[in-house]
Amino acid sequence: MSTDFQQARESLGARLRELRTEAGLNGKDMAARLGWQRSKVSRLENGKQTASLADVEAWAEATDAPDSKAELKGRLRGLETTYRSWRRQLAAGHRALQEANAIQEMEAKTVHLFESGIVPGIFQTPEYARGVLTDVSNRIGSPRDIEEGVRARMKRQEALYEPGHRFHALVWEGALNVVRCSPEAMAAQLDRLAGLIGIDTVTLGIIPFGVRTPFSPKHGFWIIDERLVIADTWNAELWLDSADDVALYVKVWRLLRESAVFDHQAHRLIARARAQLTLA
Repeated sequence: MSTDFQQARESLGARLRELRTEAGLNGKDMAARLGWQRSKVSRLENGKQTASLADVEAWAEATDAPDSKAELKGRLRGLETTYRSWRRQLAAGHRALQEANAIQEMEAKTVHLFESGIVPGIFQTPEYARGVLTDVSNRIGSPRDIEEGVRARMKRQEALYEPGHRFHALVWEGALNVVRCSPEAMAAQLDRLAGLIGIDTVTLGIIPFGVRTPFSPKHGFWIIDERLVIADTWNAELWLDSADDVALYVKVWRLLRESAVFDHQAHRLIARARAQLTLA
């Protein structure tokens, strides 16, 4: 979780505490008014839990400060701009999210990306994408518009063939060995990945197992035109646009690139992963 996000959450918590104090309520009284556990009041006030829209509305009513609703909602929107939970983003289904990603990628001139455990979405085959989106729906409980999501994800790939776009991708070798679909479909996915090497708009590097690196392969991230970083976590995306955050991720990407191999060496690693598949 980003420092900026945590600071904003703590600031919101301090404002909630201020409203409670001004209303002459202690934590126990506040919890009773809201019908919550007292621990929830404490977590919100101390920035340990992210409030929902319903939470801040209820807080404003419970502290007899209905005029503060607009302010609290504004603070919460600021949080959500940085921290976008998968559950919230997928509330309308996979198609809507994929279409939003497609617009962003089509508008971008240069994308630098790193993935440690998955083939990047913009390079996925339909069968691989179908396995990934099905897994996501099962894990998060989002709408199961899998086929619509797959079609929208495939449409995203039009950006790969548009003049004026550049995708500089780095993939950890481990991602080539994480099977997210049937072995036959995984083989096709690896063939697809190998086929992207040499396309004018794509630079693909693979970071091999066993290479000395000055980092650990943490989360995947995308750098959009060196102005925005989108970093994945288990439960959310972080959208980071401060100059310091972007500069840090650019530096990390360049360090990753120093450990990567390209062209025929990348082909060799993809072929090795394909050979290790057990096909029916």
